Amino acid sequence: MSHAPRTRTVLGCTLLVTALGAGATGCGGSDGNPLSAKPYDAAGQVAYNGPAGSAKADPDRPLEITARGGRGRITDVTAADAAGRYLAGELDGDGHRWHSTAPLVAGTHYTVVVSTEDSDGAPGRRTLTFDTTAPKDAVKVEFGPDKGKYGVGQPITAELSKPVKDKAARAVVERALKVESTPATEGAWYWVDDKTLHYRPKEYWPTHATIRATSRLEGVKIADKLYGGPAQPLKITTGDRIEAITDASSHYMTVKRNGEVINTIPVTTGKPGFSTRNGVKVVLGKQYFVRMRGETVGISSNSADAYDLPVYYATRVTWSGEYVHAAPWSVGSQGAENVSHGCTGMSTGNAAWFFETVTEGDIVKVVNSIGEDMTPFDNGFGDWNVDWDKWRKGSVLQADLKAGQSKLNSARLRPQV
Repeated sequence: MSHAPRTRTVLGCTLLVTALGAGATGCGGSDGNPLSAKPYDAAGQVAYNGPAGSAKADPDRPLEITARGGRGRITDVTAADAAGRYLAGELDGDGHRWHSTAPLVAGTHYTVVVSTEDSDGAPGRRTLTFDTTAPKDAVKVEFGPDKGKYGVGQPITAELSKPVKDKAARAVVERALKVESTPATEGAWYWVDDKTLHYRPKEYWPTHATIRATSRLEGVKIADKLYGGPAQPLKITTGDRIEAITDASSHYMTVKRNGEVINTIPVTTGKPGFSTRNGVKVVLGKQYFVRMRGETVGISSNSADAYDLPVYYATRVTWSGEYVHAAPWSVGSQGAENVSHGCTGMSTGNAAWFFETVTEGDIVKVVNSIGEDMTPFDNGFGDWNVDWDKWRKGSVLQADLKAGQSKLNSARLRPQV
């Protein structure tokens, strides 16, 4: 929206007040005051470069509104699309020309309200409407996970149908992707690669929260000839804060609910050469029965470490095959030594209890293992192993913020005015 000073009108108002004297209540009370008049139809006073008839406008072409023949001037222009997004523009100093300074949204309907005044200061108005052509090349967005109830460690994901590499283009995408939680909490997007973003809060999600992810990218210009496509909104909720902390050196798992210890379980973790990964992992899913074979993790069937086992109550924490599961064959070692091939094993009864207690998105943390650290993105959800300052550097919008700063509405597409 642009505004030009109404010098002529203000001067006329001042003179009128002077003439009326001390008893005057203002400029709008006189029938002779041009400001009190109903706006006239300014159709003959305004021209624009939009399409004629049923034709559609090219969103790559700037919108231009001009005053005709010196019979008045433009005082204000408001242009909004069907989603309520305002189009940024600029009005020249003499009120003869307004032009858009941001790309139009593709595949939408625009309503443009042009305000004018004539040489006597009387207000005029013209309303223009037109449609823009749909994009030929659109970036669709798919949010994850599926709708439902999750643990407080569950990240939100956004998968793009086309790669976005340029920093400015990524900023457009990021502004359009909005995540809100109730209760509210600070969070940020992280560009995992050209087509994948993850969103997480600074800390874990609040318990019993409602989290919504939405996109306002549809029709928005991302880069040259590339526009945003549709996306289905996502709603998930969280339950209690369930944390399972396994100490690989003491061979015990401590399970907490909302900070209170609810169980301590003897376990065995990965033996030397197969040590369990340190760090925070997130429950990916649960399977009552899994057949585990060494070949699936690169162990030859001829090796002394080969195995082929029926496994029950299997709670998965990495895509490469790390589980928390029942291991009745190693009960004698549980609580005493690490003998597994990387999984966390426990008795069948304890595994059944764990299986029933946790859900997707709950937190499983391993400490004091001699194994490697959990990687952030390529083997499940290791997002929480990235400290907050580094996480924000993965966001185009928050990368330059100093520690302690926050960017309001950083995940929202806001109208430029």
